Amino acid sequence: MMPAARSAHVVSDPGSPRPRAWLRLGLGAALWLGLAAGAAAQAPAEADARLLERGRSLAIAADCLACHTQAGGGKPYAGGYPINSPLGVIYASNITPSRTAGIGDYSEADFARALREGVRKDGARLYPAMPYTSYTLITDEDMKALYAYFMKGVAPVDEPAPVTRLPFPFSVRASMLGWNLLFLDNRRYTPDPSKSEQINRGAYLANALAHCGSCHTPRNALMAEDAGRALGGGPVGPWYAPNISSDPVAGIGGWSEDELVQYLRTGRVAGKAQAGGMMAEAVENSFQHMPETDLRAIAAYLKSTAPVGPESAADSKRPAGTAYDQGRAASDEARRRGLDSQTATASLKSGAALFSGYCASCHQSSGAGSANQAYPSLFHNTATGAGTAANLVATILYGIDRNVGDQHVLMPRFDQKSYVNPLTNQQVADISNYVLASYGNPDLRVTPADVQQSRDGGPVPLLAKAQPYLVPGGVAVLVVLLLLLLAWRRVCRRRSR
Repeated sequence: MMPAARSAHVVSDPGSPRPRAWLRLGLGAALWLGLAAGAAAQAPAEADARLLERGRSLAIAADCLACHTQAGGGKPYAGGYPINSPLGVIYASNITPSRTAGIGDYSEADFARALREGVRKDGARLYPAMPYTSYTLITDEDMKALYAYFMKGVAPVDEPAPVTRLPFPFSVRASMLGWNLLFLDNRRYTPDPSKSEQINRGAYLANALAHCGSCHTPRNALMAEDAGRALGGGPVGPWYAPNISSDPVAGIGGWSEDELVQYLRTGRVAGKAQAGGMMAEAVENSFQHMPETDLRAIAAYLKSTAPVGPESAADSKRPAGTAYDQGRAASDEARRRGLDSQTATASLKSGAALFSGYCASCHQSSGAGSANQAYPSLFHNTATGAGTAANLVATILYGIDRNVGDQHVLMPRFDQKSYVNPLTNQQVADISNYVLASYGNPDLRVTPADVQQSRDGGPVPLLAKAQPYLVPGGVAVLVVLLLLLLAWRRVCRRRSR
């Protein structure tokens, strides 16, 4: 008997799953596997994004953009920024991931060696204008994040930066090997267990990433930082980086943490200071973009540093920026008005007349500045009340130019590159002396030679002064050694007879 044909409706065993249930289970498993695969793929992407963001924030804290980007609209990190060092002009290199002009072929180890030891991939030594003596403290974890950012978060620029050409013997980069043996302490930052977490964070930011000591620590005869006066202030080109140790007179011991944070964030504290020069660049490109917690950590650390006292008796008389005889200048300036004919030429012959013509319209005849201090007061001001007039002269010559948020702070420059009538050395000296006598430190005196020194790039260190004599001196030493060797050989020959 033939078996009956199967019905179109399959009757399943009541104890077994139905086909529709099997289908649901299969779809669920496929969906779960798909989600798991998607999550697995998403996890590295999110980790990479976090690493790049961390690297970006570290690059901001390290102020890489300011030095490796030409002012006035240069491509980010493409180099070419001229650093006017005492030994000559040093051009910042292209640090974009370009394989032809930048660091695109650097491994992470190459990148770390350049930052920590000042050695390029090709073995050439970097000059300490690149603050590798500070960057050597950067942790391995942060170095990894920085490398990831510069390799993947920065647009490549295939334009080489200008080549640095220092005079001989400074052009011999191999000489930096000896300099590094003397002055490079190649180690990572280690927290101090006796200090708070906030102060340790501030120490790492200030000493490793922000490399504050590169400007604010004076240099010795071989252009290395003087560890005995750490953060004690020193010349940086035509500017003077002030003492930022905790000393209450020479340093920032009299500043509150709130004032320090405000200064780092905005570049000014009313009645105290205005950021100019490279500090203005640091505020614009770095500090204003950092988290509040990091700025407070830096402030707390600076307040905890060992105090470095005044370098000279002139610095120790009163805290920087203390007011001097605020009223006398106002009456002098008021009496100046109307003394000269409107058609008189070359009538601005004194400091008072020059101040009235060039400065009083913004800083007021009283020197008190504008009500909102956008034009700062000239008393209670570190540029006029310090033990050096370098920043006063540099401000007149080079002006102030910084962007903070949506505010552009600008004081015109009055040097030969000015868009207005440039001032001569004598005129800058006359204005400076009038301002110092009226609002600042009357014990200081500016000469036309001081102004020319500022135009030339600032004080010339001993090493740069010795440069013209190093080659002939070296030749003379070799000749003397050769003569001594010949004399010694002659003596040896006589003895052997």
